[in-house]
Amino acid sequence: MKLSDFKYPLPRNLIAKHPANPRDRSRLLVLNRSDESMLDKHFSDIADYFSKGDCLVINETRVFQARLYGKKEKTNAKIEVFLLRELNAEENIWDVIVDPARKVRIGNKIFFDNGKLWCEVIDNTTSRGRTVRFNHKGDFFKIIERIGQTPLPFYIKREATERDKDSYQTVFARVLGAVAAPTAGLHFTKTLLKKIESKGVKVAPVLLHVGLGSFRPVEVEDLTKHKMDSEYFEVPPESANIINRTIDNKHNVFVCGTSACRAVESSVTADGHIKPAKGWTDKFIFPPYDFKITDRLITNFHLPESTLLMLVGAFAGHEFLMRAYKKAIKDAYRFYSYGDATLIL
Repeated sequence: MKLSDFKYPLPRNLIAKHPANPRDRSRLLVLNRSDESMLDKHFSDIADYFSKGDCLVINETRVFQARLYGKKEKTNAKIEVFLLRELNAEENIWDVIVDPARKVRIGNKIFFDNGKLWCEVIDNTTSRGRTVRFNHKGDFFKIIERIGQTPLPFYIKREATERDKDSYQTVFARVLGAVAAPTAGLHFTKTLLKKIESKGVKVAPVLLHVGLGSFRPVEVEDLTKHKMDSEYFEVPPESANIINRTIDNKHNVFVCGTSACRAVESSVTADGHIKPAKGWTDKFIFPPYDFKITDRLITNFHLPESTLLMLVGAFAGHEFLMRAYKKAIKDAYRFYSYGDATLIL
């Protein structure tokens, strides 16, 4: 398939700026691959689609306050520093994106928190990318959780608020390390999770720290030539056991989100099971693709020409998915991170 196969027009008024309240009152479009039917539901109805013996795979990654605003030494120019990935914890060296990039060169220092925290630029990586070393020794995440802002995606055209610190976090977020939320999980409440578990469904936590690479534009028409950024993932032994028992007992593995899907599909054994794993994955899933672990997929409505949309197209079937998106637009579903969800059966 080609990049242009995943283009669609979206009215800007359908891009959600705020989440549903409560979370599980967001809308849910249920897509059935067997007969290509579509049903309009609310997310709270998702419990009805689980049966005893099924399992639900969730991503436990936790978003950190990755957007910092500082001042450049001497000029006091305002500089945004978006933290991407810690390269060396001992030296406190990070990959970051800076804006405006033209003002930030190797050797420059940027000061935060009234000068108590600063970083020095030690390398250029891309046009906007830099490698920086922070002066702070100790619990760096504690500092940035206090002074940083929630890294809302670029298409949410507003400033982050205190409320976003909670809203842009799943109820099962546990391990700090993501710069973007695994947004399919934002619809779950603790009450809804308990309702699902009460049906005899096991929850299998995995980890994939979502990076900006998931949202990096695909710039080649030939999808086989696109290279995904690597993201850290873990499949714990207990979660692997839950998933494998579900497979062996011929029940359904529900996977919540494209990030969790990439984690489990990155750790497949030759006999179609999953193995415990930890490391980095640059797995790029696009049509055609034979899913080994995922039986049911919960996901949001994604950006045109994005790798996330391509993964969902591989699972649902490209033509069926594009018809579903046309219906969602016609029926004014809300799109992207704070928008509505789909369940693909």
